[in-house]
Amino acid sequence: MLGSTHGTFTTDPRRAHVVACGELPPNAVHGRAVTADDLDVSGRPLYAGVPDLDRFFRPASVAVVGASDAEGRPNTGITRQLIAWAERVGARLHPVHPTRQSVFGIPCFPSVADLPEQVDLAVLLVGDPLPVIEQLAEEKVRFAVAFASGFAETGEEGAAAQERLTAAVQRSGLRLLGPNTNLNAFEKFREDLEGPAIALITQSGHQGRPVFTLQELGIRLSHWAPTGNEADLETADFISYFAERPEVGAIACYVEGLKDGRAFLLAADRAARRGVPVVAVKVGRTETGARMAASHTGKLTGADTVVDAAMRQFGVIRVDGLDELQDTSALLARARRPKADGVVVYSISGGTGAHFSDLATEAGLSLPTLSADRQAELHQWIPEYLNVANPVDNGGHPVGDWRGRKIIDAILDDPEVGVLICPITGPFPPMSDKLAQDLVDAAEQTDKLVCVVWGSPVGTEEAYRTTLLGSSRVATFRTFANCITAVRAYLDHHRFTAHYRSPFDEAPRTPSPSFRKAQALMRPGQQLSEHAAKQLLRAYGIRVPREQLVTSAAAAVRAAGLVGYPVVMKASGAQLAHKTELGLVKIGLTSASQVRDAYRELTDIARYEGVALDGILVCQMIERGVEMVVGVTQDPLFGPTVTVGLGGVLVEVLRDAAVRVPPFGEDQAKAMLSELRGRALLDGVRGAAPADIDALVEVVLRVQRMALELGDDIAELDINPLMVLPRGQGAVALDALAVCQ
Repeated sequence: MLGSTHGTFTTDPRRAHVVACGELPPNAVHGRAVTADDLDVSGRPLYAGVPDLDRFFRPASVAVVGASDAEGRPNTGITRQLIAWAERVGARLHPVHPTRQSVFGIPCFPSVADLPEQVDLAVLLVGDPLPVIEQLAEEKVRFAVAFASGFAETGEEGAAAQERLTAAVQRSGLRLLGPNTNLNAFEKFREDLEGPAIALITQSGHQGRPVFTLQELGIRLSHWAPTGNEADLETADFISYFAERPEVGAIACYVEGLKDGRAFLLAADRAARRGVPVVAVKVGRTETGARMAASHTGKLTGADTVVDAAMRQFGVIRVDGLDELQDTSALLARARRPKADGVVVYSISGGTGAHFSDLATEAGLSLPTLSADRQAELHQWIPEYLNVANPVDNGGHPVGDWRGRKIIDAILDDPEVGVLICPITGPFPPMSDKLAQDLVDAAEQTDKLVCVVWGSPVGTEEAYRTTLLGSSRVATFRTFANCITAVRAYLDHHRFTAHYRSPFDEAPRTPSPSFRKAQALMRPGQQLSEHAAKQLLRAYGIRVPREQLVTSAAAAVRAAGLVGYPVVMKASGAQLAHKTELGLVKIGLTSASQVRDAYRELTDIARYEGVALDGILVCQMIERGVEMVVGVTQDPLFGPTVTVGLGGVLVEVLRDAAVRVPPFGEDQAKAMLSELRGRALLDGVRGAAPADIDALVEVVLRVQRMALELGDDIAELDINPLMVLPRGQGAVALDALAVCQ
């Protein structure tokens, strides 16, 4: 039970967490230890830890343990690269090797203990880093990097070895990158590029190469964190750190598995608070992808629907491919906040404009029709027979002279326009060259986003290589799809952060009176009967039908009279999950004789099926409304998650549901409903009255509170159906299933 710690009972689950785990390490909250006030009602942290990684990326001194200059040895090449990196960042490098006097002419020391100074960073070029960790701890080394493989990525034996390594690191007080990482953190970054930078996080080093090479297109990169198996430092640590760096305009991530779902969301929350976009490729959408990711990094990939919902909830922009990661990160890092959401498509070809507009509209971008006055202005330079409403087709010729720039400026002057996209499907000099230059010049004079899609498969044209890529203000793409994905992410991100309120700020910190009532109803390791599950709902203020639990036919008749005909009768038992399939539900009973017969039939079926009952429920029958399902499940990465969807049999047939990770507020509860394909049912169809959406939202929030407070005590909660009545009449939980842990 939450609140019980080694035999000591406390009614405050937050304090139970602190008693059980002790104070969390310093740096978890702004450099200080975490106390109960920094935890939510379920005992989970409310704030992201921000490790001080300055001395990792810019150490004053570095030790290379296992350094070598022997030709043909793998460690030799690594040592050579580390020497060059240390020189670039101004660090003093000390080779460590038990049998060498010097390495590449640099004095070598037999052990870490013999170093002439305390070092910030130790790079371990040894097969087994575990014995070295204790030595590093004794010498107060702050950071270490372990390249060695053969840990959790290899199976159970490797996972056990990684657990031993993690435990040693936790005892040592140092922070470890790896194992199973690489040299990406020590790459040579271009220092001649300006503007906001991309910070890169990858669990597979090779998958970060496309983003790293963006530097060749003039886009700045500031950091690369190859996290490997994440025995200690993880993706969340680097997101939190990068979000605080003033030079970072966007964080690009390649994620195979999350070590700690809660830590990831806290880091994403920190980035959202600061308005720093996080763009991520997260593998594991399919069973095959999840299996491969586990074999590579040894971490849980998580149920992908939950991962997807959690990322969306905290503003993480999920993309599918590395090319999308490149283009979306680059745009978000460099583009200013939009002045408007409207997108105008401008081209020298009507077919190109129409094609692109179809794709953009389908993707959810807003293409406003330009005003009559604006169209009249454009027709000063564009023939009357061409469409200038949006998309704008100039027919080609105007871009070759002074009219081209006039057209672009007029479009950008429109207050409804925040983004101008010009698809150039192929080079057509000198027309395309002049168009590219006009777009670059206009972009320098406006605070609105100008995008160009350069469709040539060659990519060696002067207009592309020099004019477009030479501009820090124009966002240049090679495909329609990537442009649309990036622009949509750009507009969504700024819309999200403009109204973002951290759910952790509003998360309950103390248990409600409902929590204490619910604790008394919980049965560890058992499934509750429907009657007991409904009592749990009542404890949290969720409405259930008028009903009575009876143990005789005579009592059933009396109960029906009190509840009011027509009634529903159902068997109620602790291990009874699928009553309908067993014939243990009778509906629409309108007389005492029907109630007596139903009681005998239900108890006979239960005896025949060997089902233990705590009684028969006689329930008020409620028919008018929309059947929904609201529930709680335990996710291995994120803990309790809340689901809402179409209920009854539709939940199994259509699987139309939305998921959120607590804590979340009313805005997210409403957003869940908007994601449902069957959302229109709640608005009323075929003459039906609109449903009481406010009551449904309130149930979702109460279930969320239950998930937060009961935490790990509840394995599953399923309210199905939740009958949402017409507007103003509320919502009623007609059935409920609860499983305790």
